[in-house]
Amino acid sequence: MFAKILIANRGEIACRVIRTARRMGVRTVAVYSDADAGALHVEMADEAVHIGPSPVGESYLRGDKIVAAALATGAEAIHPGYGFLSENPDFVDQVTAAGLVFIGPLAASIRAMGLKDAAKRLMEKAGVPVVPGYHGEAQEIVLLASKAREIGYPVLIKARAGGGGKGMRRVEHPDDFSEALSGARREAKAAFGDDRVLVEKYIEKPRHIEVQVFGDIFGNVVHLYERDCSAQRRHQKVIEEAPAPGMTPALRKAMTEAAVKAAKAIDYSGAGTIEFIVDASQGLKADRFWFMEMNTRLQVEHPVTEMVTGTDLVEWQLRVASGEKLPKTQSEITLSGHAFEARIYAEDAARGFLPATGTLHHLKFPDTAPEGASMRIETGVQTGDAISPFYDPMIAKLVVHGKTRPAALEALGIALSQTEIAGSTVNTAFLAALAADADFSAGDVDTGLIGRHQQVLTAVSPPSSEIVAAAALAASGAGAHAPTDDPWSSLAGYAHFHPIARRTRLRYGENEILAHVSVRPEGRFQVALDAPYDSALDLRAAGLARWPGHVTVFSGAVGYSFAVPDPLAKADEIAAGADSLRAPMPGLVKLVRAAKGEAVIKGQPLLILEAMKMEHTISATHDGTIAEIATEGAQVTDGTVLVRFAEEAHG
Repeated sequence: MFAKILIANRGEIACRVIRTARRMGVRTVAVYSDADAGALHVEMADEAVHIGPSPVGESYLRGDKIVAAALATGAEAIHPGYGFLSENPDFVDQVTAAGLVFIGPLAASIRAMGLKDAAKRLMEKAGVPVVPGYHGEAQEIVLLASKAREIGYPVLIKARAGGGGKGMRRVEHPDDFSEALSGARREAKAAFGDDRVLVEKYIEKPRHIEVQVFGDIFGNVVHLYERDCSAQRRHQKVIEEAPAPGMTPALRKAMTEAAVKAAKAIDYSGAGTIEFIVDASQGLKADRFWFMEMNTRLQVEHPVTEMVTGTDLVEWQLRVASGEKLPKTQSEITLSGHAFEARIYAEDAARGFLPATGTLHHLKFPDTAPEGASMRIETGVQTGDAISPFYDPMIAKLVVHGKTRPAALEALGIALSQTEIAGSTVNTAFLAALAADADFSAGDVDTGLIGRHQQVLTAVSPPSSEIVAAAALAASGAGAHAPTDDPWSSLAGYAHFHPIARRTRLRYGENEILAHVSVRPEGRFQVALDAPYDSALDLRAAGLARWPGHVTVFSGAVGYSFAVPDPLAKADEIAAGADSLRAPMPGLVKLVRAAKGEAVIKGQPLLILEAMKMEHTISATHDGTIAEIATEGAQVTDGTVLVRFAEEAHG
């Protein structure tokens, strides 16, 4: 076994690898960028090496710096985690050329599966079923459009060099093909440096079911059963589970056998995932699944497999990479219970899942698992950390296990309701709504479920009078001298015969709220609110967090954040109005589709903003004439004016 390894990653996966390595007595080396100097993975590792500025191209994608760090610290092997360089065969070559061990498959195996089109041709030869489509080398638009017509609409355009939904477009009609192809190519080029695509038949009720495989250098390959990752939004997984609901013995046998066959076809060693698309329109059948792609690395959702099989896949990775045989044979790997993983992101579900930034002023996960369940919290952040625009906005993965699917799902809902995050917009309310969705609860899930139910799943009820009152109480100064996590311990201001009322202002969204707070006997408070809220309430403490200029009140999985205006601060006179469009998040102006002086109409696309490696279209909110517009290539921050309209637009 290795004495020391370097982890070429950051965030929760780096922390995850460190925990297993520590348990096995293996020392760890972390690498970090400027933005991650104080990160949790740096704190947890035995050693840490700075590798460059915050942008990934200058740090976490610099294979030369990472190899140099490993050599300088005496590490024997490099664990790539997932993302970044984990599926880059050239990096594997760099690692092995330096005399180090890459904790993962051979470069040849990664190359074989790295391009979707070539991988599908290889799978066809190996007898693994593949989705009907065009996987050829020619990329002329006329040819691709012709192939799309042959396949039959709707079709899916997919970047051949990557995954995660980047460079992917669903096309319903031939007239939309050219525009969708251009967008997919731009996004693929930005994310993977390769704008080539493939075109496939779009399955109307697709399930995304994947099989965890593991191989060693002795030619042994096993599977650890399947995961269902069908709950997706914009092709990004949201909640994953194992095993797949509704799985039949016949389909499991056919799918796992195909997965093992696929891994053996490329002499695979290490952890890998064979992803299949399943047509669920007539139930799960053994002849209605097709190979989609292989991820030649550990998956984000690997904990659900660990929970139902009782394995530590990172330990397996270290053992296999150090030359050992697989820890278990196929007959020794069994399923037990059911597990869910919910990905907690800094994002605004109500605004189309826009990535969010901010400082995590309050971060609290459940202390114990719900009764009858077990739980894991996989995170790479802690209270006080900032969500950076440079990296994926994942905050944590909440993983639960129960004896049955209903028991595990109930535990997931409870754990989400006990999770408190303030300082950034997060998706916990959306995750809780999805977990409670009738179709999802019944296991009737496909990749379109979130899209069909999105309006309901992302809707957040306005704060009740009790929630507003709790926020006003905290903002009024009650408990002002107490610790941040206990704002209720002070009763300053209480007068027995004539309670003193404190006048407090709050802002929730665009709404200004005026409240009068009085301290009552026995630790109670009276809050008088203006309409439309109840006129007066008598309440005790509520779960909340105070952070600079704000108060967040938690109700189930929802966190209601209120701004607390500083009465001494000068009013901000530079507000975003109808005469301008501002950046909803930090990003890069990728493409400008209008010009200064041009007359535009409501809904017309004006520019494309790239953020978190995804493209977001900024469209005109009304008819008007453009007075100013951002330039292509401009890096903008949240709130930057992108488009300004001429005054006559509202005259």
